[in-house]
Amino acid sequence: MVEEKTVPTATARLRYARISPRKARAVMDLIRGKPVREAAAILMNTPRRGAEIIIKVLNSAVANAVNNLDLDEEDLYVSSCFVDQGTTMKRWRPRARGMASPIKKRTSHITVTVAEREEV
Repeated sequence: MVEEKTVPTATARLRYARISPRKARAVMDLIRGKPVREAAAILMNTPRRGAEIIIKVLNSAVANAVNNLDLDEEDLYVSSCFVDQGTTMKRWRPRARGMASPIKKRTSHITVTVAEREEV
């Protein structure tokens, strides 16, 4: 029987972030699988609102890896990252002739997991 070697991973989550999951996923796709330094550089130079939210979660995951698991920051990469849909706040906008139309204020659950690169 072959034993699989488990790689320690550190995760950070931000729940109920006030950004649409569709908009956050567009930014998240840019950093998936990249080294942490490269991912941070990409996020710093991305002119979308989701980038500043996601970089905080990425920095938190890196801090969790360094402080809790004693991993080396230079060897970390974004092993997985995803955005799930959170609750949707329903609001109403007044319209003509006494009617109202709905406004859906969407929220996101953002998860970033970092791991150490395995030496080949």
